[in-house]
Amino acid sequence: MRNSKGFPVFSSVKSRLIAFILIAFAAAANADDLADRMHQLTQDLRCLVCQNESLADSHAPLAMDLKREIRTKMEQGESDAQIRDFLLQRYGDFVNYNPPLKASTLLLWVGPLLLLGAGGFVVWRAVRGRVARSGAGAVLADDAEDTP
Repeated sequence: MRNSKGFPVFSSVKSRLIAFILIAFAAAANADDLADRMHQLTQDLRCLVCQNESLADSHAPLAMDLKREIRTKMEQGESDAQIRDFLLQRYGDFVNYNPPLKASTLLLWVGPLLLLGAGGFVVWRAVRGRVARSGAGAVLADDAEDTP
């Protein structure tokens, strides 16, 4: 079977099929690059719901929305720095897994140490109180034995 120009029809179909396959492979390679880039960026961001998980690992509804938004911004051509700045403006430094050390994030860096110190102080006071009470009870018991 030949077309009006004398070329076989199959060559036209073959060329279209080859073009389609090449376009599909190019799109898949681009999607893989985008997925790798997105995973790297979301690995450094904190899930605002879970707080102990990266955005990449979280399956919370808010995390899924943020990942969709990040992917859309990447498809629009925004850089990682632009996307990170957008998230910082919207959610603050807490969205970073490693927030910068500055006055507004000082509590994030020092807070755990303060809680640990406060817990240690409470334990120390409780132990000291028990020792004082048991020591006073022992002294009273000794005085009771000494008196005839």
